[in-house]
This record gives sequence, structure tokens and C-alpha cells, in this order.
Amino acid sequence: MEINMFFLVLLILIPTFVLIIQNKRPKSNLPPTPPSLPIIGHLHLLKEPLHKTLHNMSHNFGPVMLLRFGVRKVVVLTSPSAVEECFTKTNDVVVANRPQLMQAKHLNYNYTTMGAAPYGTLWHALRRVAATELLSATRLDTTTNLREHEVKLMCRQIYNDSSHKVNFKSWFRDLTNNITTMAIIGKRYYGDEINMGDLKEAVEFREMMEEFFIVMHTETLGDFIPVIRWIGFDGVEKKMIDLI
Repeated sequence: MEINMFFLVLLILIPTFVLIIQNKRPKSNLPPTPPSLPIIGHLHLLKEPLHKTLHNMSHNFGPVMLLRFGVRKVVVLTSPSAVEECFTKTNDVVVANRPQLMQAKHLNYNYTTMGAAPYGTLWHALRRVAATELLSATRLDTTTNLREHEVKLMCRQIYNDSSHKVNFKSWFRDLTNNITTMAIIGKRYYGDEINMGDLKEAVEFREMMEEFFIVMHTETLGDFIPVIRWIGFDGVEKKMIDLI
């Protein structure tokens, strides 16, 4: 009973506190924004399909508008000229950083991979290593035979299965994944031609990677409303921690 009363008091006090803080903040030169609700901001306005919803909102608030997803402010651009201006030499660095979301923290080693690191010294170092050690012409030449072999295997399997409908999306996905795993650990984990000794390991690897990408692309309310994350309401963070 005491716990329920505690959360009830929080639900009453937090919106009041947020409104007081917002009223005391000095007015800044921000883009137009629709009316928002306490705590959730404009989350209640988002509907599928999202791109059409944002497009319709731009008719009322212009090609550059400000939305608030919980505690996060989001600038929405629907004008090609405005998007182009963001990626000029003057403004490119301003929008170079990525938001620090829960997925990036737990699944990208606390924001230390090239895809999640903030713009700065670490990101430049990672990009330099990737350009010289992973994507250079010399490195790509070392995997030429491997890639040719995987492409031949795929073509042969497609030919054998050509008597019925072929799902090219899954074939090319398996090709990319096998090239990656062969280059890193020397094993194939996708498709039919897997060594029997690696079959169990391949199944576990595929299940783990499938769960990884599902969790990686799952938007969590805890990223926008921290109180949900603090009480572990959606359980997504626990799944991320268990996965690693």
C-alpha cells in the first residue's frame, strides 16, 4: 500500500515539477512545436505509418519542427534544403553525434564502437582503424578467394532450388553473414553446407544474432521516460544484459 502511494505521489509531483522548470527556462529560438503533454511530450501523437504522420504535422508547423519524446528533444526536417543545410561543412559536426540510447550502452560496449561512439577523438581513432585494417584494398584482397567461394556456393544452391520459388533476400543475407563469420572465425553458420560438428554451435549463433538484432532495433520507453527504466517496467534492459 505504501509503495502504491509513493508512485501515486510521483505521478502527481513529476508533471508539476516539469511544468515549473519549463516555465522558468528562458525562451530560446526553437522551431515551431505542437502542444505537448507533461512527461510524455509528443509521444501520443505518433502513429503508424510514422513518415505520413510527420509529413501531415509538417503541413501545420512547417518543414522544420521540434518534437519532444519524453525527455528527449527531436528536430524533424521535411525539407530537402533544410536537410542539405545540416550536412554542410558548417553544421555537419553539430549533428554528428548519435543519441545515447540503452541499446548502444549495453550492446555496443558502453558507446565505444564506431557506430555508437560520440563524435570526437575515440570516433576518429576507430574510423582510422576501420579504414586501414578492415576496409583497405590490401585487407579486401586477402578475402577475395573467400568471397568468391561463398558466392559460388550460393549460386549452386540457388540453381539446385530453382525448381521452386527462391527467396533471394534470405540467400543474400546468408551470403553476407557467412562471409563475415568466415573472415572473422573461419566458420560458416548459415545455409545448408555447415559442418556437422558445427551444427549445434551454428544454431545457437543464429538464435543469438536474431535476438541481438531484434533487441537492437527495439525502441524502449525507458530511453524517453527514465522513470520507466528505473522501475524496470518493460524488461527490455534485462534482455540486453542477459544477451551479452
